[in-house]
Amino acid sequence: MSAELQYEIEQTLFAEADLLDERRFEDWLDCFTGDATYWMPIRSTRGRDDADREFTKPGEGALFDETRRMLEMRVYKLETGTSWSEDPPSRTRHFVSNVRIRERHSDAEVTASCNFFIYRSRLDTEQDLWVGRRLDRLRKEDGTWKIARREIYLDQTVLTAKNLSTFF
Repeated sequence: MSAELQYEIEQTLFAEADLLDERRFEDWLDCFTGDATYWMPIRSTRGRDDADREFTKPGEGALFDETRRMLEMRVYKLETGTSWSEDPPSRTRHFVSNVRIRERHSDAEVTASCNFFIYRSRLDTEQDLWVGRRLDRLRKEDGTWKIARREIYLDQTVLTAKNLSTFF
């Protein structure tokens, strides 16, 4: 892969993280294609022989299994002020690292992976941490890289957060 393509993908993912931390959710939606999907399987602890079944498969249940339209509805709810889980709003910091292009499907479509660390604080004492790996299929539309599919793989099997109102 070219250094220029690597740089473009990294900058796309870094800019997206900034939008989330700045609570610019409407702008964040523009990071996704119209047909985008957003999926986070459920993880369970398995023995060595069952390690390949650690995550649920599509259709087996997920923490998130959303379309672009569903993401829009979540953002809309946040903007109305009627989302009790975000009143007052959370403060987040998204760290994205180890960005690697895994496959180049065409000049306008790639699959990239990255590691993430998300810190969220809410109210005076609530703090949550999420760590994991993302697999993003990005597509170039009108000269801009956009996320067509996001798969989110958490390292945790037990979530201690009171809600999952945070975007990954």
